Amino acid sequence: MRFLLFDIDGTLIDSGGAGIRALNHAFEDMFSVPDAFRTVSMAGKTDLQIVKEGMTIHGLVSSNGIIPEFFDHYIEHLKKNIDPSRGHLKAGIREALETLSHFGNMHTGLLTGNIEQGAMLKLEAFGIAGYFDIGAFGNEDEDRNSLLPIAVKKLRERRAVTVDYSNCVIIGDTPRDVECAKPYGAYTIGVATGPYSSESLVSAGADVVFQDLSDTERFIDALKNV
Repeated sequence: MRFLLFDIDGTLIDSGGAGIRALNHAFEDMFSVPDAFRTVSMAGKTDLQIVKEGMTIHGLVSSNGIIPEFFDHYIEHLKKNIDPSRGHLKAGIREALETLSHFGNMHTGLLTGNIEQGAMLKLEAFGIAGYFDIGAFGNEDEDRNSLLPIAVKKLRERRAVTVDYSNCVIIGDTPRDVECAKPYGAYTIGVATGPYSSESLVSAGADVVFQDLSDTERFIDALKNV
């Protein structure tokens, strides 16, 4: 039994910048600061972590209960900004997900820094939300390294499937995707479809690295060999 956990941005899709535009618009709505996240490095971070960093940079307090309101604004702007014509599915993703859906011993899910509502908006826009009904999200813990146990617990509670961490596979495009697996002994597949090179993902400790997932057969073989 395998539990395959996909990152979203840079791994499954390129949203065409919809997320950053929505974050900036939400920040400007609430605090009258334009382009607020221009100095924040976002790759591999949770939305909660990103928002807190942005607020700190601009001298704002994030511990006063304001973040849920911020995310309400963010979601409204994301709905307006998400446009499939400005982004794309990453190579081989639809074929890989469709193939995996026919394996009874492989469960697919999400492990993403996106808040849940934002994650599903993005996946719906690109036509792949139906492959994912379970996952761990950036609103559930600020620390990406804490998300794997959340996903495994949901799999057990919702599908009555129990997996060891060693049978979990985290698939992502950043060193943080790789690093969040290490405390649990989970397997990692790096895909160099985001801002990091294959060499960076190898250096981070990914068990296998693909340039992209366009070779479905090779990808499936790698999963079978976990």
